[in-house]
Amino acid sequence: MDREQAYMRMLGATANMQWNVALILEAKAEEAEKARNWICNHIHSGTFPGDQSQLKQTLGVHDQMVETIEGINKMSQGIVSVLKAVLQKDGEEGDSSGGSDFNFGGGFGGGR
Repeated sequence: MDREQAYMRMLGATANMQWNVALILEAKAEEAEKARNWICNHIHSGTFPGDQSQLKQTLGVHDQMVETIEGINKMSQGIVSVLKAVLQKDGEEGDSSGGSDFNFGGGFGGGR
């Protein structure tokens, strides 16, 4: 397999991963909407015996959301690594500092 075919396979795998991330986000959004509706209709101040238990429950929900966001962020960083490898010019193969001529108009992480 030559380099061009390897890059095409990498891009295909990246596109599939991006599609799966989109499906995960869609499912998480639906799940969050259902949870929000249930919480708004069933949870009130009298549900919890004290402020401590209410805070503990709330922090548990937020921890789950942060975990999901961190996982998606790690997957996105993997996608960026693949794209950097594919978009590097032949003379820049060892340079991972992002100093290539590809700018994308500053729309893809240009403001780090």
